[in-house]
Amino acid sequence: MDLADVPGPAGYCRADMTASLLARVAARTRVLVRRRIGDPGVLGVLLGLECGVAVAALIWPDAARPAVVLATPLLFGGLLLRRRREIVLLTCAALALLGIDLLGAPPEFQRISIGSAINLTAVIAVAYELVRRRDVLGVREGRPDVILAELRERLRVQGQIPALPAGWHVEVELRSARDVGLAGDFVASRRYEDAAGVRFLDLVAVDVSGKGVNAGTRALLLSGALGGLLGSVPPERFLAEANRYLLEQRWEEGFATAVYLRVDLDTGAYRVESAGHPPMAHFDSGSGRWELSSSHGPLLGVLQDVRYDADVGSVRPGDALLLYTDGVVEERGRDVEVGLDRLLGAAEQLVPRGDFHGGAATLVDKVPARTDDDRAIVLLWRDV
Repeated sequence: MDLADVPGPAGYCRADMTASLLARVAARTRVLVRRRIGDPGVLGVLLGLECGVAVAALIWPDAARPAVVLATPLLFGGLLLRRRREIVLLTCAALALLGIDLLGAPPEFQRISIGSAINLTAVIAVAYELVRRRDVLGVREGRPDVILAELRERLRVQGQIPALPAGWHVEVELRSARDVGLAGDFVASRRYEDAAGVRFLDLVAVDVSGKGVNAGTRALLLSGALGGLLGSVPPERFLAEANRYLLEQRWEEGFATAVYLRVDLDTGAYRVESAGHPPMAHFDSGSGRWELSSSHGPLLGVLQDVRYDADVGSVRPGDALLLYTDGVVEERGRDVEVGLDRLLGAAEQLVPRGDFHGGAATLVDKVPARTDDDRAIVLLWRDV
């Protein structure tokens, strides 16, 4: 399967790519402007703009209301300046409003309407908040939303599955809680050959504690670490090493669940281990039934000494494997068995179609009873 065919997280469509591109262009433009004239130069230009609009408000009082025209340089200041210089810009804007009043604007124009005051206050608040967030993050030449878009893109790329041999197919579908764009559920994989020339696919699906952006940033760090472990340690040591890494991070919400799968792409033999994760499902084309794996083990990042029991089997032509996170099957107030039955019932409806193409997206759309948790599904199958 080509990399281009591997789906990314839902919602990461053409519109998201366009928005991300525009954000990068805007960030690049800010960098170039700042390099050309420097921060003092940017402040000088905006102060000049403030003076210009103040003069325009005096000359054309009916067309250029000061509370409206001054909002433009203030908003640009929020995008371009640091906090100290933005305060200077805000102070000058207040002095400009006072000066317009003292220099003899028409009496009916001296009082700012309630609506104009509210709009100007909102612009000031937004501009200052943009500056404050950049200072808190230590980001001088970008915006938090640009950083978030970059993190989401990196997590999406890391979750792509390498191209598989003929006859093998895989689909990955990731959804974030409330569609915020960055999820704590992720997939990492690696395809390689051992010294004997046997081809393997190592794959791990992980659910980091928490949800949304907070979990997504930890997921990004963990996905890079686990991606480096795949194929680098013996399969029986993978989850133990992942557990050790997570313990060393000392995160407040430091635990995660994971299911680790190794598949021999020549014979179809597989080995699966679980760390507090919902059981993998195996579709047996011979019996026509989905069966749950018996593999189980402790959560990652909780205990020092851990042991994980492996479940083994074989993916024969026509078989499929289904990995998923708890956001797909769990629902408040109901036993998880209800969600598992719903998932397997929906998965059975994929079988009569003759193949599983589009199945991951179908399941993640149809099965979950709620959208306030991150969700991930991996569907791997072999042609008849």
